[in-house]
Amino acid sequence: MDSVQERFRALGERLGRQVLGQPQLIERLLISLLADGHLLVEGAPGLAKTRAIRQLGAHLEGSFHRVQFTPDLLPADLTGTEVFRPRDGSFAFQKGPLFHSLILADEINRAPAKVQSALLEAMAERQITVGQTSYRLADPFLVMATQNPIEQEGTYPLPEAQLDRFLLHVRIDYPAIETERQILQLAREEARVETEGKTENAPHFIPLGGSELRRARQEVLELHLADNLQEYLLQLVLATRDPSPWGEDLAGWFAYGASPRASIALDRCSRARAWLAGRDYVTPEDIQHLAFDVLRHRLLLSYEAEAEGVTPDRVIGELLARVPVP
Repeated sequence: MDSVQERFRALGERLGRQVLGQPQLIERLLISLLADGHLLVEGAPGLAKTRAIRQLGAHLEGSFHRVQFTPDLLPADLTGTEVFRPRDGSFAFQKGPLFHSLILADEINRAPAKVQSALLEAMAERQITVGQTSYRLADPFLVMATQNPIEQEGTYPLPEAQLDRFLLHVRIDYPAIETERQILQLAREEARVETEGKTENAPHFIPLGGSELRRARQEVLELHLADNLQEYLLQLVLATRDPSPWGEDLAGWFAYGASPRASIALDRCSRARAWLAGRDYVTPEDIQHLAFDVLRHRLLLSYEAEAEGVTPDRVIGELLARVPVP
C-alpha cells in the first residue's frame, strides 16, 4: 500500500494533468489542505480557479459546493435557516452550503459585511450559529475564496480580521502560450468525451479519506524545523512590525505588521511544502518561497508608501533580501 505521502504526491500529479498551467495554485491548495487553513486566490477570470478546487474535491472524501457572492447575498444563504413545518407546527434546520467540505467563495469581496461575518465564524471556529444554536462543520473544511483584480465596481474591501484568517493569499497569472495550446487540446478531448457520452480512460484514483488526511497533517507537524530556521522565520515576521534594524527606508512603509498568525502560517506551510517534496526537514527556500503568499494580505502599508507606489510584494522582497538566515 502506498504511503500517505506518496498518495498526496500522486494527487498533485493528477491535478497537474487536469488543471494545466497553474502549478502554484495546485501546490498551494495541497499546502492549505495539509496545514488546515483557507486560501484566498486573486486572478483574472478563466484561470481555472473553480476547476482546480472542483478537481480537488473529486479526489477527496467529502463534498464540494460553489457559492457566487453577490451584493444581495444573505447570511442565511451560507449558513442555512430554520424552516417552518405547518403539519406539526415545528421548525427544522435546513443546512446551507457551509456544511460542505470544500467551499469555493467566488468573488468574495462582492458580499456585504453581515455575510462576511457569517463566513468569518465558519473559517475561524469551524462552526456556524443560527439563532441560539451552534452547528459544527465538516472535517476537513476548506474555503477557497477568489477575488477579481480587474473589476472593482460594486466590491467591499475585506476586513483585516477576515484577511488574517486566510492561510495564504495567492496571485495567479495567465499561462504561457505552449501551455495554452495544451489547454485547448484538453478542452477538445473533454468536450468529445462528454458529447459521446463516454467515460475517460484515466487511471482510477481512490479518494483520500479523512484518516489519511489526519495522518498526513500529523506527519507535517512532526517534520524537523531547525532552531536557526525558526529564528529566521520569526525575524521575518517581526521585521514587519519593527523594520528599522533593516533600514530606515523600510520604517516608513508600515502602518501595521503581521500578526502571530503569520508566524504560525509560515511555520506550518513551510513544513507542508517540505513534506510534499519528500523531505523530512525544512530549508530556507521553503520559508522564502511561501513568505509572499503568507504575508502579502497581512501587511497594512502607510499612506506614504502607497503614494510612492510601494506594494506589499516589494516590501516582502526587501525583507527577504535584508534579513539574513542565521
